[in-house]
Amino acid sequence: MLKFFAKYKFFAVVMLILSAIIITLIYQQLKPTPKLPVYQPSMVTADLVDTTIQYVRKYHKIGDFKLINQNGDTITQADFKDKIYVADFFFTTCQSICIDMAKSMQTLQKEFKNDDEIKLLSHSVTPKIDNVKQLKKYAEEKGVIDEKWQLATGDKKQIYRLARKEYLASKTEGDGGPYDLVHTENFVLVDKERRIRGFYDGTNPEEIEQLIDDIAILKLEYEKP
Repeated sequence: MLKFFAKYKFFAVVMLILSAIIITLIYQQLKPTPKLPVYQPSMVTADLVDTTIQYVRKYHKIGDFKLINQNGDTITQADFKDKIYVADFFFTTCQSICIDMAKSMQTLQKEFKNDDEIKLLSHSVTPKIDNVKQLKKYAEEKGVIDEKWQLATGDKKQIYRLARKEYLASKTEGDGGPYDLVHTENFVLVDKERRIRGFYDGTNPEEIEQLIDDIAILKLEYEKP
């Protein structure tokens, strides 16, 4: 009996390896590819969504915009065509959550520095203060790479619309008038179809790591079969 097993030992090992390979291939074929949800206004906490769209359940996409960046250049949705990007809302003089949010954006910029498919977009919620000169100064302080990370300013009503009706990422100021915002720490992941695919706490390093992982998952949707 021992001689029998010794004689066919090599054959058994080869069959074992082949079986493992076959099982792995079958598992990979059957294993579903992970996919991120597509967020709609009805899925988001009500205080982050304008009342006019709180009950929208499908087809929500980021609307058109026209803003000015840190270099004084006009940027629109066309600059993000066929790009995955992360958006947030901040202001340059903020001394609270914006400090950690900026660090997280720096982390993302470093992670995707050489990935042309990924962009970053930060909107100022205090456009009167954050003019081009101020944004440029902030950009230089934070080591912003212009081709990767846009800092945007513009008409306050448009910023409000983007925050409340498009990115679903800011609260209204209780007694500050119709176009005042309380920006949140939310980072918003947007796909190439301008749909929201995730929300992340921009002050939490663990959630930024999750965002990086989710971007990798999202990129799989655009890989050619």
